[in-house]
Amino acid sequence: MNANKLKENSVFIISLILTLIFIAWGVFFTDLLTKVTNAIYTTSIDYLGWVYIGATLFFVIFSIYLLFSKYGHIRLGKTTDRPDFNTASWLAMLFGAGMGIGIVYWSVAEPVTHYTKPPYGEAYTTDAANVAMQYTFFHWGLHPWAIYTVIGLALALCQYNKKLPAAISSVFYPLLKDKIYGPIGKTIDILSVFATVFGIATSLGLGALQVTAGMHSIFGVPNTLIVQLIVIVVATVIFLISINTGLEKGIQYLSNAAMIISVAILLLILMVGPTLTIIKIFFNTTGLYINDFIHMSLRMRPFGQGEWIASWTLFYWAWWIAWAPFVGMFIARISRGRTVKEFIIGVLIVPTLGTCLWMSIFGGSALDLVINSENHELAKYIADNVSLAIFTFFDYLPLSSILSLMGFALVAIYYVTVADTSTFVLGMLSEGGTLNPSNKIKMTWGIIQSAVAAVLLLSGGLTVLQTASIAAAFPFAIIMIFMCYSLLKGLNSELEVQARKKKVKEY
Repeated sequence: MNANKLKENSVFIISLILTLIFIAWGVFFTDLLTKVTNAIYTTSIDYLGWVYIGATLFFVIFSIYLLFSKYGHIRLGKTTDRPDFNTASWLAMLFGAGMGIGIVYWSVAEPVTHYTKPPYGEAYTTDAANVAMQYTFFHWGLHPWAIYTVIGLALALCQYNKKLPAAISSVFYPLLKDKIYGPIGKTIDILSVFATVFGIATSLGLGALQVTAGMHSIFGVPNTLIVQLIVIVVATVIFLISINTGLEKGIQYLSNAAMIISVAILLLILMVGPTLTIIKIFFNTTGLYINDFIHMSLRMRPFGQGEWIASWTLFYWAWWIAWAPFVGMFIARISRGRTVKEFIIGVLIVPTLGTCLWMSIFGGSALDLVINSENHELAKYIADNVSLAIFTFFDYLPLSSILSLMGFALVAIYYVTVADTSTFVLGMLSEGGTLNPSNKIKMTWGIIQSAVAAVLLLSGGLTVLQTASIAAAFPFAIIMIFMCYSLLKGLNSELEVQARKKKVKEY
């Protein structure tokens, strides 16, 4: 390989080498890696948790400011560009990449777990149920979507208006100028690839656990390591076939299918579940969420133990930021032709409303079931068996077999969709920011991701790597604050360009 070729592929080669080194560390020295990652993660949460708290609230405020600002009419791309995807498919794809599998995984387990161990007050009470729903809205609402809004908008502006490569480093062009093509830019891109590979590989491993748990619950398939590995192999074959069909077919069709099943399952639970209670929960929790928004956003416990906040709120903020490079890259890729206002409504407001509705129907029904039956053991069982939570919940509803099959299909499709989209993004990042990476590079990353997930499942290192990827989120939280400044500079420069063009036309 000549020097130019080596330089051109440096992001891919260095990322691959680092990935292999880290896997070897995780497999052969699991205990040491556990100690190191736990120490970094705990230190960042204990001493720098306030940075996550402040930064995520800032991203929400910044996104809402942009929504109502003078930049709202700026189009991502040429003024004549129109969206590549219709709005329904666009929303389905960004929702699937941003939260799809996570929302299915946690929608029953999280509210019930908070009900058994609330952030404050007495467990197993009506107040605990209200607080449980309120914090579930909080963790899955505006904050995570604001993180995706900031990074997605910054990347889209760079790619389509500034004609820069589709890479995280491009966002810093207003600050670094041509240095983004040198070692500093390459380092940022390598870190992005590194964070994406481990964030996704651990998610694929945990997703395989849930798919296998679903198969065990519905079909009686043994819930063993061998079956979990077979699930990874089968999913890999499916998503490798899908990625070869490109964005317009594979990913779009899968996302649309997931969205149709999601709406169908929501309507079915709404009909067979406690309909009136669900509606009341949605309105009541929305009111509590809005009313206590600032307090929850800044809540810390300076004079007491803050384990709950560290285990839930700070964990979520770090996790969403760890996912930000991957999700932001993907949302930017599918958003050409949208205006800034359309982008923010579609990435911040609509998914937040959809998520809150989803949580009210799933989480609200599960809480209603636990409270009315006064079955504390069921609540504890759900809290202790998160992979099985949704299927356990279905067992107590009418049409449970149909719901379980639909739920299983949804988990499986979201699993493949996340693998599909992340592989596409890794291809973009490691091929110099191309918008359409080659099938060869996508398949390479697809196989590597699945191999990492399988090896970690075998060695028991999944949660360790998950902690590692979250620990790596802290520097990215700081990077994202600079990204906001860079985005503002980029938007101002776009306004100036538009003003100059207008003057030329008038002249």
